[in-house]
Amino acid sequence: MASLRDIRRKISSVKKTQQITRAMQMVSAAKLQRAQDRLLTSRPYSNKLAEVISDLALRADPQRHPLLQRREGPNTLVLVVTTDRGLCGAFNSNVLRAATSLLAQHPEWRASIVEVGRKGRDFFRRRPQFQIRSQHVDVFGRQVSFGVAQDLAKELIEAYTIAPDLVDRVVMVGNTFASAMRQQTVTYTLLPIPLPPSPPDAALFDYIYEPSVDSILRELLPRYVEVLIFRALLETAAAEHAARMTAMAAATDNAGELIRQLTLFYNKTRQAAITKEILEVVSGAEALKSA
Repeated sequence: MASLRDIRRKISSVKKTQQITRAMQMVSAAKLQRAQDRLLTSRPYSNKLAEVISDLALRADPQRHPLLQRREGPNTLVLVVTTDRGLCGAFNSNVLRAATSLLAQHPEWRASIVEVGRKGRDFFRRRPQFQIRSQHVDVFGRQVSFGVAQDLAKELIEAYTIAPDLVDRVVMVGNTFASAMRQQTVTYTLLPIPLPPSPPDAALFDYIYEPSVDSILRELLPRYVEVLIFRALLETAAAEHAARMTAMAAATDNAGELIRQLTLFYNKTRQAAITKEILEVVSGAEALKSA
């Protein structure tokens, strides 16, 4: 049976842990507000750009630009976006589970992985059956940089266009920020740029391009990929802080419940010890009277 000193030491340890989890919850809440503001600011631009690119891709000849060309080969590049830090519940586990499930569902693919985030890097490093093309860590610092998204986009575009016999498609797996309480794991095709569904009875009219359709596609399509990746990084940053805030709130509540149970156990143990001492004193007094 644990002594009173051991129980007091454990209560003190849990209280210190509770202070840490509460502080981490407050820090994540503050960071979430900033990350959410950046994400919500970027969404209108990225949504409108996606709308424009979808209209252009629907009307343009796919042979006009390499990013529109579709190939049916097995070579697949998977971009997996995780975080650099843990203590955010099942946030990273959901992404890694989705990525491994995707690869298991397509055994015909010859897949390689571009990993973003330290957690994903450590996960795939322990599993040599996955082919890692490149790794990017320390991406989520004080704030996500658009330059990182540009570098990633350049790497993916070069892999898809310069060596078309090596990469037939690029798929992204990551998290999106739905709300402070809910994050959703998503998987979608990044390259070739997906075409929107065309209604069968809709009349497609063409645009007047200035200076030319080739120059517009050459300028807009790489920028579109950069914006998509940048938004994915912003979504991950906001969702990470939200998941960590929720996880630390649950940890703080669990620590409070554990402190309550330990305090109750401590009081019961202390009362039992006092009762035992009283009985020993009374028994000794009764023995002296009998003598």
